[in-house]
Amino acid sequence: MKDKKTLNLISLGCAKNLVDSEILLGGLDKTNVSITKDPEKADTIVVNTCGFLDIAREESVDTILQAAEMKRTGSLKELVVMGCLSERYPQELKKEIPEVDRIFGSNDHQQIVSFLTGKEFAKDDPLFFRSLMTPSHYAYIKIAEGCDNGCSFCSIPIMRGLQKSRTICSIMNEAERLALNGTKELLVIAQDSTSYGWDLEKKVYLSDLLKELNTINGIEWIRVHYAHPAHLSQRIIDAIASCDKVCNYLDMPIQHASDDMLKAMRRGLGQNGIKNRISRLRDAVPNIALRTTLIVGHPGETEDDYHQLRDFVEEIRFDRLGIFTYSEEEGTLAADLKDDIPREVKDNRKNEILELQHEISLEKNESFIGKRLRVIIDESQGNVTVGRSEYDSPEIDNIIHIKGTAEVGVFHDIQIIEANEYELIGEIIQ
Repeated sequence: MKDKKTLNLISLGCAKNLVDSEILLGGLDKTNVSITKDPEKADTIVVNTCGFLDIAREESVDTILQAAEMKRTGSLKELVVMGCLSERYPQELKKEIPEVDRIFGSNDHQQIVSFLTGKEFAKDDPLFFRSLMTPSHYAYIKIAEGCDNGCSFCSIPIMRGLQKSRTICSIMNEAERLALNGTKELLVIAQDSTSYGWDLEKKVYLSDLLKELNTINGIEWIRVHYAHPAHLSQRIIDAIASCDKVCNYLDMPIQHASDDMLKAMRRGLGQNGIKNRISRLRDAVPNIALRTTLIVGHPGETEDDYHQLRDFVEEIRFDRLGIFTYSEEEGTLAADLKDDIPREVKDNRKNEILELQHEISLEKNESFIGKRLRVIIDESQGNVTVGRSEYDSPEIDNIIHIKGTAEVGVFHDIQIIEANEYELIGEIIQ
């Protein structure tokens, strides 16, 4: 048998990348590879890179360079790179960082496991039997790979290809396996979850999948991420409203609110169309928490475009909001346009909307004082106990600080006694 390897996996980027990393760890679970969380103790490092946005690319390259330095100094024997960045720029990485031993794409799990172990694997051996990198009580479940939308600013279709949905059967098998292992919250993810199933031979819809997931014993929360407003059909809205396990929460990136910018971004809906979707959602699920993502500084964005976006945020009052400054992505439609907005202007626009959102978040959070929320415990160490309500996704949304200790992964009713912009403070109701 080949000498036992000690491997450190560094997973960068989004939750979809995290699932890829978990699948790889699952594939290595019963091989001659032991896993360590300390890169200093590893003789092999695998970096799962992110290639979306310049800041993520820089982080990926810096991480690879740090591992390459460890290899040069003799503490590391093998450096493997996978993921979106290596999918898109394999030759450049090979040339610029010769310390990298092998470069793989995002979905080459079988080939990576074979390379690391020296053994051949059947095509489906590593898949679905994931080793979670999240706490065991919640798990991301990827329902599709790639994207068909062709937004002007986005390189995901270039890196990940066109949409390839999984069948409901395969998703259900994985979800049931997760539930048996103690998962209580499923976070449904895809580049565009609302177009799930359109590409399958027998067409299905996200609404069909949610109704099936809603039947799984042990799963208590189902959370939907990355809904495209143009594809948010009434049947999906009705499924969110009728499925008792689906959280009153939706992550729906709108990107902008000016008609001119939405057209330039190729988003498929104007401002009135987005308002219509939000209105229908709030009518069907009155207490739904809406998370959105925005981009400021897209080529051609005028002061008037920006003010329309700011006014829209003030009017709609999203519960959660993330915002990026435009980043040129090679090969996209927007990359052919002149990026003529100064960095300082982009940053000022971003910071103005963030300040506005701080005020909205504080007001919304203060409205919870005196109320009772059902909360899942994510962390409890010493006197620090942290949980989330159904209105919050892990790591990106609000947290609830809880006085006292509680068991991780258990639901509790919490009385909210204080609030600030991004945190609630509460006590367990005995």
